[in-house]
Amino acid sequence: MYPYFADWIRSHRDLPLRLNQWTNVVRWEFKHPTPFIRTREFLWQEGHTAFASRAEAEAEVAEILDLYARVYTDLLAVPVIKGRKSDAERFAGALFTTSVEGYVPEAGRGVQGATSHCLGQNFSKMFGIEFETAEKVVGGAGPSKAHAWQNSWGISTRAIGVMVMTHGDDKGLVMPPAVAATQVVCIPIVNSKMGADELASLQAALDGLLAGLKSAGVRAASDDRADKTPGWKYAHWEVKGVPLRLEVGPRDLAAATAVLVRRDTGVKEVVAWGDLPTRAPALLATIQADMLAAKQAAFDACLETATDWEGFMAALDRRHMCLAPWADEESVEKDVRARSACGDLMGAKTLCIPFDQPPLPTGTVCFASGKPAKNWALWGRSY
Repeated sequence: MYPYFADWIRSHRDLPLRLNQWTNVVRWEFKHPTPFIRTREFLWQEGHTAFASRAEAEAEVAEILDLYARVYTDLLAVPVIKGRKSDAERFAGALFTTSVEGYVPEAGRGVQGATSHCLGQNFSKMFGIEFETAEKVVGGAGPSKAHAWQNSWGISTRAIGVMVMTHGDDKGLVMPPAVAATQVVCIPIVNSKMGADELASLQAALDGLLAGLKSAGVRAASDDRADKTPGWKYAHWEVKGVPLRLEVGPRDLAAATAVLVRRDTGVKEVVAWGDLPTRAPALLATIQADMLAAKQAAFDACLETATDWEGFMAALDRRHMCLAPWADEESVEKDVRARSACGDLMGAKTLCIPFDQPPLPTGTVCFASGKPAKNWALWGRSY
């Protein structure tokens, strides 16, 4: 689309230019797929923007990266680290690349969640994307011209895979309430001894509870299929990861109560019908927060610090990430990747250079090369 940018952008009044698109991408050269995480075809959202100044472009890079981080933490309940990519890992042609990085403890691998690139003026010079500035050329010969500062950023369906691997268990998916299409599924508990009047009363009660939940803004559904047992329905909706299951049986009908069952923990609680419209949303919010807190604790437990090669390799052997002082040189990163490979296990690479940097005392040396360290880098095996 950049040749069109060159046609659309003529003056500083045409800036900033911001485009967003959802598109499918096919990579024909791709091999060794991992569902959602790395596939031949995937869907992504990407932005392409142009600005008059570097300061504006860099401000947007940070703003977009914050939004992507919130997609993971606030919606998917997945902890991530924000940082800058190394020179070896940055997007080709970019001035610099930032990213949000997740980690899957069970696999012992990091995963890049989303990226926000500052392209600088590299592409605008290549495609002739120039604009007349607001300032005049010295001497009054006319308006001066400058190349636009560009950004690109994107997040893909990989986010779904990260969420599934982060929260899934032996029963199936565990959906964070914020993104669950169905947040509560209502299941009637019926048996062969129930008469027609009792069945009708139970269904009427369930319909009323469902309507109350929906009016409270809860995405709720009812599973009243007569050919399936309650146990079958439990398993069916557990596989789908619905955050809350609401059960109503003969005893609940008599007591005007319902049972709420959490998908993430399996904990049950009895709630009066009148309290459901307030209790269900509150419990969904608790589940969302608890899921993030639990995974943040697991994430933190997989993050180690090392200042020498032995400590670094010990962390990798424990299937952990490692924060280590680094000389920030591409040749050193290449060497680390080669030396840390072990059998079928790939070598480690920099996941990012975290924005949140620990103190780096004067005289600190690179864990791998012994050269003066320039920063702390987050390393790990990755997808």
